[in-house]
Amino acid sequence: MAKLLLQNAKIIDVMEKKVTDGDVLILDGIISEIGANLEVADAEVVDLCGKALMPGLFNCHVHMCLDAAEEEHYYKSVCEMTVEALTYFKQYLESGVTFIRDVGGINFLDLELKKMAKAGRVLAPDMQVSAKCICMTGGHGWEIAREADGPADCRMAAREQLKAGADWVKVMATGGVMTNGVEPGSPQLTEEELRAAIEEAHKVGAKTATHAQGMTGIKNALRAGIDSIEHGFYMDDWCFEWMKEHDVYYVPTLAAMYWIKVNGTAAGIADYVVRKVENAFDDHKATFLNAYKSGVKIVLGTDAGTPFNDHSMTAHEILLMERAGMEPWDALRAGTIVAAQMCGVDAVCGSIEVGKKANLAVFAENPLENLETVLDCQMTVLNGKIVHKK
Repeated sequence: MAKLLLQNAKIIDVMEKKVTDGDVLILDGIISEIGANLEVADAEVVDLCGKALMPGLFNCHVHMCLDAAEEEHYYKSVCEMTVEALTYFKQYLESGVTFIRDVGGINFLDLELKKMAKAGRVLAPDMQVSAKCICMTGGHGWEIAREADGPADCRMAAREQLKAGADWVKVMATGGVMTNGVEPGSPQLTEEELRAAIEEAHKVGAKTATHAQGMTGIKNALRAGIDSIEHGFYMDDWCFEWMKEHDVYYVPTLAAMYWIKVNGTAAGIADYVVRKVENAFDDHKATFLNAYKSGVKIVLGTDAGTPFNDHSMTAHEILLMERAGMEPWDALRAGTIVAAQMCGVDAVCGSIEVGKKANLAVFAENPLENLETVLDCQMTVLNGKIVHKK
């Protein structure tokens, strides 16, 4: 039996919103005991010397096949994308991320990498994947999507992704920032088309996410039964009330807009991309804050793989949410237990509790006293094994 004892930690309890000093005993990858002055024979002992011990972070909006360059590179070889994805997995683990949700792969590579990780052939965070997103012909993301038109075709497209092994079905309700010739506020797949795809996912117990930036498309997706709104630039009180009543999560991906705005055309980002970001940037932040104040469940996701939005920078989203008005505890919960709840894995991870998987991240200081400490992960534990240590 593998035994790991983490001593002298400041344990960040995201369930009770409290910090306690203590030890955590891990047996065969599972948290066995939490307390003070724990001792066990033949255990590997790590003295954390008062560092903060948190649940491993979640990043619930990533694109493992994209490289965060100034423009999207959709047409690399499978070999090149695979090598790069393995590098990104390492970056996630080194930044304390132990769970990712990929919401737009290329040619089912996300599915293959998930299988290899589950089999122990690849070291990677735990993950859920969506295979190809579903868009209208010429719609946002068409370069890597399954284009579909009409409810019957959208239903078939969803069935194809589920047959391949997708955990989520991703549908495109609006235009977006990165695709030339489409606008974020413009609706794309209709409510009927969205409903057809969503129904197919729900039949088999899979969940659904939508790229949705404009309000008309967001409302179409909500009425169609979507499980999570991604980006959500423009939402009103009707949206917030519907989301609360129907348990719909919001993944705002503030980082995606932020890094484009910070770098701009001077860094080589296309002018049409920068224009769309500048037009929506303040509205997006306002929507985020209004959703938070309304009690919508908010989850951390960065849209990693978009321009200058590196796979190593998940924790920046915590800071961006806090700077936009979210309380630090809630920002930490968005990247841990609330994310786990959205993904349906909160029974096994997302918090430090006896019986849960030992997916953990260590930071130098208490993040409730210095939130920026989350930018510097000191150690990562994945399934009870130390996979990163400074």
